[in-house]
Amino acid sequence: MSESADLLVSPSALAPELVAADSPTLLDVRWRLGGPSRRDEYAVGHLPGAVFVELDELCGPAGVGGRHPLPDPVTLRDVLRAAGVRAEHPVVVYDGGEGLPAARLWWTLRWAGHRQVRILDGGYPAWRAAGLLISTDLPEPVPGDIEIRPGALPVLDARTAADLAVDADAVLIDARAPERFRGETEPIDPVAGHIPGAVNLPANELTGAEGRWPDADDLRSRFARVGVAPEVRVGAYCGSGVTAAHTVFALHLAGRLDAALYVGSWSDWVTDPSRPVATGPADESPAT
Repeated sequence: MSESADLLVSPSALAPELVAADSPTLLDVRWRLGGPSRRDEYAVGHLPGAVFVELDELCGPAGVGGRHPLPDPVTLRDVLRAAGVRAEHPVVVYDGGEGLPAARLWWTLRWAGHRQVRILDGGYPAWRAAGLLISTDLPEPVPGDIEIRPGALPVLDARTAADLAVDADAVLIDARAPERFRGETEPIDPVAGHIPGAVNLPANELTGAEGRWPDADDLRSRFARVGVAPEVRVGAYCGSGVTAAHTVFALHLAGRLDAALYVGSWSDWVTDPSRPVATGPADESPAT
């Protein structure tokens, strides 16, 4: 069995599972940053039996903790139970092919203690491209019984992210676009730049054609280029903890199950004006 067998599933492998007696719970988490809900797209067509979930409802309210902070455990439990998520029962999540919202939902379920979670490789477009069955039925799931046990995956806050970034035996990855990392532009948050000591590895460099995931060796090679070696600790952040969840998922595929997510990310970092901000390439000195 490959290293990614418990993390990814291809359309061709998932299709027979959906007609089995005890098929996995399917969650459709198509989403766009700052845009309207994609529920209408789900209604037009989705995987048979899939339940639509809004990513924003699986995060805490925007504020001091960032734009997509950790969810309240009780609220998260209620949303997932309404979607039919059961304790100790496998879940498959998918999105519109970009991989970011699916990775954040994967991370949230894993952080909440639900271990059997896979991402559909390539998302909904890959399912359609494979010529597999599309449904317009809107299922009414039997309420689930999932229990939320926070802390099953490691998290960073502003202090621990800052410490990781300057530790010689650690790497903090900034998963945003290079121009945002360098502080040349900032379309969302009020301050441009990056956490001093962080390295830049844009999330779009971690997936291949049509949003498909490379194999573990390929990913290890990509991470090695920014200093991620087996002996160093590693964490990731982005704008609000969605894109960086994609990076953490890639690190898991590469065998780094200890990778930590700074959930608040840059949108949390800049809420405190006393925190230093670096601009330019990764090796330049921070501005204060």
